[in-house]
Amino acid sequence: MSKKHFFAGTFLLSTVGVISRIMGFFYRIFLSQTIGSRGIGLYQLVVPLQHMVLAVTTSGIQTALSRTVASQTALKQKKEAVDSFCVGTLFALGLSLAAMWIFYTFAGWFAGEILKEPETEALIRIISFCFPLASLHSCISSYYFGRKSAGYPASTQLIEQTVRVLSSYILVKIFLSRGIAVTARIAALGALAAEFAAVLSSLLFLSLHLHAENYSFLHIKAPLHKLSAITATAFPLTLNRLLLSILAAIEVVLIPQRLRMYGFSRSNALSLYGIFTGMALPCILFPSTVTNSAAVMLTPSVAELQALGAHRRIRYMASRACTACFLTGAACTGLFYFFGPFAGELLFHEATAGTCIRTLSFVCPFLYTNIMLTSILNGLGKTGATLLHNAAGSLIRILFVLFAIPLIGIHGYLYGLLLSEILLSIMHIYSLYHIKS
Repeated sequence: MSKKHFFAGTFLLSTVGVISRIMGFFYRIFLSQTIGSRGIGLYQLVVPLQHMVLAVTTSGIQTALSRTVASQTALKQKKEAVDSFCVGTLFALGLSLAAMWIFYTFAGWFAGEILKEPETEALIRIISFCFPLASLHSCISSYYFGRKSAGYPASTQLIEQTVRVLSSYILVKIFLSRGIAVTARIAALGALAAEFAAVLSSLLFLSLHLHAENYSFLHIKAPLHKLSAITATAFPLTLNRLLLSILAAIEVVLIPQRLRMYGFSRSNALSLYGIFTGMALPCILFPSTVTNSAAVMLTPSVAELQALGAHRRIRYMASRACTACFLTGAACTGLFYFFGPFAGELLFHEATAGTCIRTLSFVCPFLYTNIMLTSILNGLGKTGATLLHNAAGSLIRILFVLFAIPLIGIHGYLYGLLLSEILLSIMHIYSLYHIKS
């Protein structure tokens, strides 16, 4: 990929990402005023389940498709690239449909036995319908990223966020007019509407593209061979995402429980968890829009360069990209440390949110850099290394959840998060150091 295409794609994704994050901030404020911090906490309990399902059914395949499409496109094998995309997408869609049935049917068990919150049963049933939609949307986006075409995924992202906000607002108005209690279901239904809109727009873009290419689904050559190649790349990625999702789900379940051991009531523990995950953390992640966009564009670029044997160029790109991310994170640390309390009061009217933002500010340089490092390693096919590194980081966070939160409260988790991100950076850099010259 040329510098022009890389920076153009990154700029486009960053612009759309910033717009989406701004909309997301107003959406978070809207939710905090309608369903409250406890409602946000309930919804945030369900989100890791969706991440876990997508980790099993889609995430590994998505990255494998982006890498495969990029490599085959670089070698002028466009028909092979589309064939691989179709085979991988159908496989991911089948898995996600099976997952939808399981979670919808056994929502009560997941709510009571896994999340320990029976109130989340209705949310799990709603979210289960998002699984196949999110799977299809993600795979289509990966195809375009593999072709270095950021315009269509960016448009879909903007449509998705717009529908999420508007549908939730309309639902609140409808519920209030009919005297129905406004609960966390609003957030779940908004997410479902957003995924539906994203899939419709993605399918429209894809159908127009394939029609222009005169492509036919009926003439896929050696589909089993292609599926085998995709799953060989996706399997370690899937294990990676699955392990991380399971560990994240463990964190989600444990944090409110350990907060109660610290002295919080059940309701206050959920509220604090909602403030942390639904208010403070999104503020910290806001600047990562740029690094995320660059990382998405960098994965297929690295795969393309590796296919062409340009290892020196890969090392140069990795060095420049990671230096830029670290410096961006360092600047954000100062910004969030000095203005975090003000932002918490201004945006959410929560002093606790401001305290969390200030403490989380030290994570920024390492968090943003790790986003880029993970993308580069995945582009190189070093999925085993990312699995090992991320598992170590997650285990550190869980240990802090188990032993630090009962002693010093939510700050125990924040310190564990900082330590895990520092360790992750060190391990990622060590792996990249051994790239061929």
